[in-house]
Amino acid sequence: MNEASAVEPVDAVPRQSSGPVPPPERVLPVPAPPRGPAAAFGRAMEAFGGRVLGRHQAAVVRIGFGLVWLAYLLREWPNRRVLYGDRSPWSMELAQRLLADDGAFTVLPWFGGRLWFELVYHLAVLAALAVLLGWRTRASTVLFLVTVLSLQNRDVFLGDGGDNVVHLMAVYLVFTRCAEVWSLDARGSGPGRSGVVLWALLGTALAVCQAGGFSGDSLTWTAPTFPYLGWAPLFWGLWAVAGLWWLLGRLRPAGEPRAVLDALANMVHNCAMLVIAVEVVLIYATAGWYKVQGSRWQDGTALYYPLHLDYFTPWPALSGLVGSALLPVFLISYATVILQVAFPFTLINRRVKNVLLVVMMAEHLGIAVVLGLPVFSLAMVAADAVFLPTGALLWAAARLGRLRRRVVGAP
Repeated sequence: MNEASAVEPVDAVPRQSSGPVPPPERVLPVPAPPRGPAAAFGRAMEAFGGRVLGRHQAAVVRIGFGLVWLAYLLREWPNRRVLYGDRSPWSMELAQRLLADDGAFTVLPWFGGRLWFELVYHLAVLAALAVLLGWRTRASTVLFLVTVLSLQNRDVFLGDGGDNVVHLMAVYLVFTRCAEVWSLDARGSGPGRSGVVLWALLGTALAVCQAGGFSGDSLTWTAPTFPYLGWAPLFWGLWAVAGLWWLLGRLRPAGEPRAVLDALANMVHNCAMLVIAVEVVLIYATAGWYKVQGSRWQDGTALYYPLHLDYFTPWPALSGLVGSALLPVFLISYATVILQVAFPFTLINRRVKNVLLVVMMAEHLGIAVVLGLPVFSLAMVAADAVFLPTGALLWAAARLGRLRRRVVGAP
């Protein structure tokens, strides 16, 4: 066998010429993303208007405050008439005199009487439940706001600090898209007729309240103090936006007007989440710096005195045990001040912030048990949830989902 026969032919079938071979296509290099302050600002604005930032955190805040207010209303249901009704030591006449001075909003003086009070109180229970479940959140958050303001402004001398947090968050939740996840609205298939019926009923009720003389100065268009706007522009504006949202969703769901409205809703949501975060930071910062100025906090005995007051001792044996340990009481008093003062600065480092957040939540749960302040403690835990990392929330949701499937036996 010679060399010629040892070489295998490359092509058994001869190639047929089909004309000139085209040159290979040139692959253009992908340009690098622009850098610099202008590019960073552009990306930030794109995320600000095109994304719902912190939607899981917003859902947890919604669930938390809906649960806090619902639990409070159910706990105080036997005492509701003494706290906010016709048996209250703070009579309706005294409440109206105070409302005339500060201009706070409440619907309880509109008609007066026990029947109207019972209607408002039980509407507050239903609104808190709807917010907790995330059902018709655009309407339920507004009803939640109305009932929270109505009951709390009826007697401003009640509460333990947690009512102020619920008061503020009820206002902020109206402007958030807090039902994007973990809600009944998120499971819906789109705009339905029930939403239109609810929208029409609420608009009719608002028109009756606006036209009737029983609302007094609660539903005015202007106010004598800053920002010189009454509650009527807010409620009518929310009602009109909800109607426009539904109309565009039915007629032009993929049109440009709906896209613009969606971008504006994202911006308002992101601003509201930022305000919630700033509010939590201000609560801790002001509380910490005020404690620094107190002599009882300076010598480490501030926690000792509440543990020996009957009002803050729901479990006398537990309070006596904790109060007898002087060194732990001293350390906890100092640690409370340090944590609250340092919390705004820990936001720079994510890991330190997460560790400190867990410690502060544990401290609030301890306050709820030892000092008997569940509304205040759970309200602060719900407010702290705005800083929880998304990964931790998804992990907790997955574990709760597995537990639910085990309990109900679902696959």
